[in-house]
Amino acid sequence: MKARRIRVNGFTDIPRLMPRLNIATLPDFFILYESLNKSIPSNEIIAKMERVLTALEESVADALSQPNKTESGMIAGGASLLQQYSAAGGSLLGSAFSQVICNAMAVAEHNACMGRIVAAPTAGSCGVLPGALLTVAKLHKIPRERVLRSLFVAGGIGEIISIRASLSGSTHGCQAENGSASAMSAAAIAALFVDDLSTIESAAAFGLKNLLGLTCDPVGGLVELPCVKRNVVAAVNAVACAEMALAGIKTVIPLDEVIDAMAAIGNSIPSTLRETSQGGLAVTETAQRITAAMRGKQ
Repeated sequence: MKARRIRVNGFTDIPRLMPRLNIATLPDFFILYESLNKSIPSNEIIAKMERVLTALEESVADALSQPNKTESGMIAGGASLLQQYSAAGGSLLGSAFSQVICNAMAVAEHNACMGRIVAAPTAGSCGVLPGALLTVAKLHKIPRERVLRSLFVAGGIGEIISIRASLSGSTHGCQAENGSASAMSAAAIAALFVDDLSTIESAAAFGLKNLLGLTCDPVGGLVELPCVKRNVVAAVNAVACAEMALAGIKTVIPLDEVIDAMAAIGNSIPSTLRETSQGGLAVTETAQRITAAMRGKQ
C-alpha cells in the first residue's frame, strides 16, 4: 500500500477530495480515509466495522434481556418498564417511536451496569447510535450491508468533530458526547436512504445544533443520572433530524461551523459543568443525598 494520507479539516473538504480520489459515496470516502491513514487494507477496515455492527446489535439484545439495575438505585430497570408500557398499548406515538426510546435507554443502562457496549463515540453516549440507527434500519428492512456502510458515515462525522473540537464531556460538556452521538446517528440514518452529501451534512448539523450547550453534570460521578435519559433525548433528536434532512430541509449553518460553535460554547462552560460533578444536577439536594449514601456504602 502506498504511503499516502487523506487530510481533512472539516466536512467541506470532502466534496473537493472525492472527485480527486475517484470516489462517489461518503462511506467509500471514509473507508479509504481509514485505510490510508492507518495503513490497513480496506477489506480489514470493513471486517472490523462488521464486528462493530455485531457488537452494537448484541448490546441491544443483551440490554433488553433483563432489567438493568445499579447499586446506586438511580438505574432501576427503566427500559424494562418502557417495554411493558409499550406492550400494554401505552405508546404515545406508536411502537416504533417507543422502540427508539427503549433501545437507547437499555443500552445506556447496560453500560451503567458494566455490560459490553460500543463507545459511539463515548461510553456515556453509547445508547444513541444503536437506539436510533438500528431501530430505523430494522423498521425499514434496510439490507445489512447498507447499515454497515452507514456506520462509516457515523464514524466519519465523529472524526470530523474530534478534529475541529472534541468528543469529551470533560472538555466540552455533554454536547460533545450526546450531541456528537446524535449528529453521528442522524447522518448515519440519512445515509441509509440517500448518498447525497448535503442531506447527510444537514442531518448531522441539525443533530449537533439542537443540543448545543448541553452540560455534563453526572450525579455521584457515575454515568447514570442524567446520562441515560440524555441518551434517549439524543436518539430521538437524531431520528427527527434525519427525517428533516431527508425531506429536503437544508442546514443554514454548515456542519463545520456548528462544530466550531460547539467548541466555543464548550470552552466557555465552567469546569463545574464539565464532568466534575461539581455543578448542575450533581449538586442538587437530592443528588447530594444520593452521593452521601453511596459514599457511606463504600
